[in-house]
Amino acid sequence: MTRAVIWDVGNVIVRWSPRTLYSKIFDDPAQCDRFLADVCTMDWHGPTDCGLTFADNCAALSARFPEHHDAIWAWKHRWDEMFSGPIPETEAAIEALQARGVKQYALTNMSHETEAATFAMSPAFARLDGRIVSGREGVMKPDAAIFHLTCERFGFAPADALFVDDSATNIAAARALGFQTHHFTDPAALRPALEAAGLL
Repeated sequence: MTRAVIWDVGNVIVRWSPRTLYSKIFDDPAQCDRFLADVCTMDWHGPTDCGLTFADNCAALSARFPEHHDAIWAWKHRWDEMFSGPIPETEAAIEALQARGVKQYALTNMSHETEAATFAMSPAFARLDGRIVSGREGVMKPDAAIFHLTCERFGFAPADALFVDDSATNIAAARALGFQTHHFTDPAALRPALEAAGLL
């Protein structure tokens, strides 16, 4: 029986995209595309989700691309502008699950430096019973260790939990460990998935 729901955060509870910020910095969409593909890439950003500071990461990249110094440092100084608000369907689902007494947790790849500000972006976060933030743990999805840590810390087995994430890679990792999963691609499909799992 499903006892808990584990939520990813970015693009599941709140919308996040570097393009939301960098489309303001680069007037030319093609130039924005090149910058995000070749300079501030997700592979470059990844270590901040494992505990590296934004300052150290930006400094190292700025040394490689001095011509993009200001745009690189915007990743740190204007991080909040990458967000475009909560996802209402998820907020409603979290509220409904809380009313049913279902335990809910966040499991997110996120820097410890941005944790507080991000978790203040929606009242839905206050309804969760706990959270695991990769930047504090030094390990990130899809590593099996962070899934095991979540189960150990909050006291349930993988088979007891439904894991919701927008990343197909993370979904595959969770499924391989025995979690029930929902690949979040369409907010309208969330509630039917929760109903199918017997949670709502």
